[in-house]
Amino acid sequence: MATDTDYKKSLEYYKHLSLFWTDMVYLMASKPAALTSAGPMRKFAIQAKKLTTEMIEANEDLTEFNTRLAEYYKQLSDTWIEAQEKVNKKIPEIPQDMENLEASKRVWIDMFENDFTQLFDSQKFGENFGKLISSELELSKHWNSMLSTLLETANVPTKNDLDDVYKELHSLRKRVSKLEKNEGSDNDGK
Repeated sequence: MATDTDYKKSLEYYKHLSLFWTDMVYLMASKPAALTSAGPMRKFAIQAKKLTTEMIEANEDLTEFNTRLAEYYKQLSDTWIEAQEKVNKKIPEIPQDMENLEASKRVWIDMFENDFTQLFDSQKFGENFGKLISSELELSKHWNSMLSTLLETANVPTKNDLDDVYKELHSLRKRVSKLEKNEGSDNDGK
C-alpha cells in the first residue's frame, strides 16, 4: 500500500509534468507563427495553462471528496452491521409467531433508530460530513471555473454573462414599470 508521502510525491511530479507541458504548448502557441492562426484553438491554447492548473487543483479536491465519501459510507455500513448484530441477538428472545411479528419489527426499528441517531449525533460523523460537503463545493467551484473558461474560449456566454443580462433586464423592467405608473398618474390628472 502506498504511503501518504509516496502519494504526495506522485502528485507533485504529476503537477510539475503537467505544468511543464502546458507551458510548452503556451510558448508554441504564442510564437509569431501562431499569430496567423485564428479561432477558438488559439484562445484554447492561451487558456490551457489556466485549465490545467484548475484541473490539478480539482483532482486534489476530488481525492479529498472520495476519501470523505468512503469514510461516510464506512460509517453508515459499520452502524448498519452493528445494529443488525444487536437485532440478531435480541430476536431469538421473542417468540416467533404471528402475534409477535410486530414486536420483532419494533425491536428492529428501535435498534436501528438508536444506533443511527447515535451515529448522526456523533462529532466524528459531523466533522466528516461537513468536510465531505465542503470538498464537494470546492470541486463544484473548479468545474464551474473550467466550464466558464471553455465557454469563454468558444465565444459562448458564461453564467456570469447571463447573470449580468438578467440583472440589467430586471432593472429595465423596474424602470419601465415606474415610467408607466408615472405616465398613468399624469394622464389621470388631466
